[in-house]
Amino acid sequence: MAESTAIHVEHHSADAEYHYPRARKPTRIELLKPHVSDEFLKNGVLLEPGSGISSGRSSPAIPADAPPSVQASSSARRQIRAQQKRRLFPTIEYVDRVSHFDPKSDYRDFRGFFVLFWIGLAIMVLTSMLRNMKETGYPLAIRQWNLFTEKVWELGLADGAMVGSTALSLPLHRLYMSTSGVFRWNKLGMAVQSIYQATWLAFWTCFPFVRDWSWTAQVFFTLHLLAIFMKMHSYAFYNGHLSETRRRLNELDAPDTASAASKAAAYRYPRPRTHLNEIPQSPSNSKHDEAQANGEKIRQLRDDLAFELASPLGHVSYPENLTLYNYTDFIFCPTLCYELEYPRNAEMRWLELFYKTLAVFGCIFLMTVTTEEFILPVLDESAIRLQTASSASDFGLVLAETIGRLLFPFMITFLLVFLVIFEYVLGAFAEITRFADRQFYADWWNSCDWLEFSREWNIPVHHFFRRHVYSASRGHMSRPLATVITFLISAMAHELVMGCITRKFRGYGFIAMMLQMPIVMVQRSKFVRGRTLLNNVLFWCSMILGLSMMCALYVLV
Repeated sequence: MAESTAIHVEHHSADAEYHYPRARKPTRIELLKPHVSDEFLKNGVLLEPGSGISSGRSSPAIPADAPPSVQASSSARRQIRAQQKRRLFPTIEYVDRVSHFDPKSDYRDFRGFFVLFWIGLAIMVLTSMLRNMKETGYPLAIRQWNLFTEKVWELGLADGAMVGSTALSLPLHRLYMSTSGVFRWNKLGMAVQSIYQATWLAFWTCFPFVRDWSWTAQVFFTLHLLAIFMKMHSYAFYNGHLSETRRRLNELDAPDTASAASKAAAYRYPRPRTHLNEIPQSPSNSKHDEAQANGEKIRQLRDDLAFELASPLGHVSYPENLTLYNYTDFIFCPTLCYELEYPRNAEMRWLELFYKTLAVFGCIFLMTVTTEEFILPVLDESAIRLQTASSASDFGLVLAETIGRLLFPFMITFLLVFLVIFEYVLGAFAEITRFADRQFYADWWNSCDWLEFSREWNIPVHHFFRRHVYSASRGHMSRPLATVITFLISAMAHELVMGCITRKFRGYGFIAMMLQMPIVMVQRSKFVRGRTLLNNVLFWCSMILGLSMMCALYVLV
């Protein structure tokens, strides 16, 4: 963060003080320093500088054999710079530099706008409280308070049972690892796990409907349900892969099975940018040909398999991770992709945990106030007007007006949801578990298309889909088809969330998600590609419009 401007006092003598502002510390000093570019010097003659961004080079040293005019100009510049300190009246230094918001500027610290955002929300809450005091005599009229407290104990117990029921994956994987019969992972083990996961998801998805929970309880439970489901899937399928890897390694060592063991090179899952015909099998394929000794190939294969069984940090190996402590730790870690171990911080910062926990409840309070003051009244009024609409044009006009009035409230709600989940909730669990990797999002607000947004808005979910959906599909299909499958599953998950919240499965969310693919194709066409500002404007317009449109359609239609 750049230093703030302040008055710097320097004592040059006992009788005088010179006051001048302390300059901000720039990130690209070459844009701020005066310099002599190649355009200034031509044939040994000093030319007048032109406009434009600096070349990034400071004034070079004048060689001893330079023409007298160049040496005189350099001497004059040095004298002027030395005299600046002796001037009685402060002078302004004008140099070639860009503004903070200029596209060529690399200035990225806008924390002041983050502070302004919270100040704006505080002003909104204060004005809403004053208006309520004038109209009702109470500072806040929270109609949703009863929804927060309704069946809260049942919600807590059910949520704990939902999370605890996933622990069945641990004894199942111990069975897959130890048996050599039909319950091996590559035989019935994967089928058993898949059936259990499908049954588990169906049961806990229907449970809130059977118990008739409020929509606020279903928001929390559904989002947590999907997060735990992805955790269980990642834990099961990664450990299943490791169990087969370990079994194959043991078969190479056993004398009675070594001859029958597969000598094929270890399969390597493709990277996201790998073409279907470029999927590698093992480093041995590129380093050794078929004429080399079979023993060398087996040694390379054994090294590959053993390397796969060790954690990236080198402290844990499979099956040492198949413990209840390891599984519980993974459940609490703010990630959806299972690894044998994760990088950790040295200690937990209790004060930071307190701040993030306080911020969670603060954001929920702000979302509640925004909903009460700016969303629910609009929906209530529009619902009455739609009942009295006599024609399709009246219906469309009321719906369009509702969407327009919800644009700003839903933009605020969206930003608060982003902060409460990715900055404060995940940050709090990162503090509890001392989880070191806390990049849960990137600068998604600069996204130019929906694919870029999907990669940077929710990094844990992006990693899960890339690892367990896209990369798992790439071994069997082309890149475009794998992308379609990934979007299809993501669209189904979004429709499930909207359906559980509103208790209406209309397909609006599914269609909106699938429409992102042709929109991305248009944005990446030769006519629009590279126009960063235009694409970012289109992204934000579609984002804000889509949020309010989804709410109006699901609630009113």
